[in-house]
Amino acid sequence: MPLKHPPAGKLISFEGSEGSGKSTQIARLAKHVQLLGREVLTTREPGGTEIGEQIRNIIVHNSKGDEMCAETELLLFTAARAQLVREVIAPALTRGAIVLSDRFLDSTTVYQGIARNLASDPVNLINQFAVGNVMPHLTVIIDVPTELGLQRIRQRASDLPDRMERENIDFYNKVREGYLLLAKSLPGRFLVIDGSQNEDGVEKDIWSGLQKLLT
Repeated sequence: MPLKHPPAGKLISFEGSEGSGKSTQIARLAKHVQLLGREVLTTREPGGTEIGEQIRNIIVHNSKGDEMCAETELLLFTAARAQLVREVIAPALTRGAIVLSDRFLDSTTVYQGIARNLASDPVNLINQFAVGNVMPHLTVIIDVPTELGLQRIRQRASDLPDRMERENIDFYNKVREGYLLLAKSLPGRFLVIDGSQNEDGVEKDIWSGLQKLLT
């Protein structure tokens, strides 16, 4: 009898500006994947590991966070990512799991590289060092107009905006433009979804775009 190999694991990352609805859509997609009988693992950046969550707290909530320079921010994000890849994502892919990550290396390319105006060569080099050979099979960009994303942040009832959410509109315009530029340059890896529609519509479009990859 031939040996049965586990199904190939897949890494799907979700990107977009603040208020794009990534977390909601990851949870909805996870339910679709579970119905396929596949193991699904959801994680986030920065975070996803004990070390990564401590780094996240430094980046997002530290009282001196507004004094953080762009280079420090870049290295902290990629340090958390390096730990996440080796501790969580790579083992899950080896098992054949579907990994859904709320942000991955493209966030660094856009937020620190484009919006923070860091040179692309060191950003790309550090990014690659952090992820090794683990790259997303597909990246979903949930695109929303900047004003809508900021409006959604203001409407959140739970917590005060964190350091990243307090950036000005010019910063978020750069973030949105950066994501769309990436998608245009690598159309085979990116799926751009209109995030201004209702949650059910976004879910339908994501599942339509991913169903072939996951089944």
